[in-house]
Amino acid sequence: MSTYPTRLPAPRLELLHAALPEIVGLLLRRRAADIPDGYIDDYVALNWIEWHGGTLRLTTTGENISRQRSVRSPAEAS
Repeated sequence: MSTYPTRLPAPRLELLHAALPEIVGLLLRRRAADIPDGYIDDYVALNWIEWHGGTLRLTTTGENISRQRSVRSPAEAS
């Protein structure tokens, strides 16, 4: 059973959405130690990242959220 919250406040969720591209970059560069405190727990609770063999990686959900965010970003800039 998970001890993580299943629902996060909307402002926190938006912050996690906005930070996801940077987090993905850190994971790709194997710099998970540079992820700010509290983010890993929240991303794991949301099932956007997971522990795998002692490392963190994006889940399928995390990949989809990341892809949606990158597709939406140019339109948001307009």
